Amino acid sequence: MKAEQEILVSHQVLQVPFNYSAGPVAGKFLAALRDEKKILGIKCPKCGIVYVPPRGNCGKCLSSLKDWVELSGRGKIQSFTRINYQEPTHPAHPEQFILAVIKLEGADTGLTHLVGEVLEDELEVGTLLEPVFRDYRKGEILDIRYFRPVRK
Repeated sequence: MKAEQEILVSHQVLQVPFNYSAGPVAGKFLAALRDEKKILGIKCPKCGIVYVPPRGNCGKCLSSLKDWVELSGRGKIQSFTRINYQEPTHPAHPEQFILAVIKLEGADTGLTHLVGEVLEDELEVGTLLEPVFRDYRKGEILDIRYFRPVRK
């Protein structure tokens, strides 16, 4: 009979630095956020669906997408939730934050993003939001710090 072999476990945190290329479609979207504080969608020439964030091909008919559309940035909440972490997992994510799917005016798809300047109990499906951009932008989705309710 063989003697049991001890299983050793070692906890390690690996950090692998890498560069990510967003590609031509996402790159144009992110550059517009960074350089112009504009949110762009992309429209299918066959179906007419406007995607945000943009993509290279239509999810419905598979057409190649090249028709860019500038959106106002305002949109309504389709759904939302409050996220609670015992410890922050990323500097951009505090221990508690609100995340929403926002259907921007002129778009047919929802954009998932952070919501700020509001308490959870003040939100509801249909709340109109507007983007708040960072002062210093880097060409990433978090160049939009968050969306906040449009005040009357």
